[in-house]
Amino acid sequence: MSIRLVLADDHPIFLDGLVQLCSMERDFEVVARAATGQEALEAVRQLKPDILVLDLRMPGFDGFAVLRQMKREELSTRSVVLTALDNGQGLEALRLGARGVVLKDMAPRLLVQCLRTVHAGKPWVEKGVATHAAETLLKREAGIRVMAEVLTPREIEIAQLIASGHSSKVVANELAISEGTAKLHLHHIYEKLNLDGRVGLMRYMQSQGFN
Repeated sequence: MSIRLVLADDHPIFLDGLVQLCSMERDFEVVARAATGQEALEAVRQLKPDILVLDLRMPGFDGFAVLRQMKREELSTRSVVLTALDNGQGLEALRLGARGVVLKDMAPRLLVQCLRTVHAGKPWVEKGVATHAAETLLKREAGIRVMAEVLTPREIEIAQLIASGHSSKVVANELAISEGTAKLHLHHIYEKLNLDGRVGLMRYMQSQGFN
C-alpha cells in the first residue's frame, strides 16, 4: 500500500520540489498540496492522509496552529514538520503532536527516510534538533517555574503563544476566548513581569527558552 501524503509549504518553488521528490518514490502518493495552513488542515480533514508534511512558518494560520487544531480534533494523520532552523521550534512541534522534525537544509533522502519511519509508527528527530530540544526543554522548565511564581497558568499559556509570534486575535481564537479578554490577560502579564509591551514580552520569553 502507498503512503498517502499532503504537502504544505507557502513557498511555491520549495513545494514543487517536495512534490517532485515524493513523486519519485513508488510507495508515496501525493494526494494534495497546500500553500496555507488552512488549506493543509482542510485537506487533512477531507482526505485523511497517512502523513502531513508541514512547513512550520507560514503566514497567518501557521504550522503550529495546524498542529494545535489537529490535536484538538484528534485527527489520526501523522505530522512531519519542516523548519529552516531549529530555535526551539522543533520541540514545540513535538509537544503539539508532530511525529517527525526535519531541517530544510538536510539531504532530501533523509526526508524520504523520515516519512517511511513515521509511517511505520516510529518518531524521527534530527540529531541536532534532539540535542537542542533537550537543552531548550531544561531551560523552559526552569523558566516556567520562575513565571509560575507570578503568573497564572492561563497567563503563562498566553505568553507562550505570544512568544510564537501570534497576534491577540489568534491567541483568542486558539484559547476560545474573546480578543478583549486576551488583551486584558496581556496587560496583567506586562504589569506582573514589569515589561513595556509585546516586544518586551517576546524578549523575556526568548530569554526563558521560548521562541
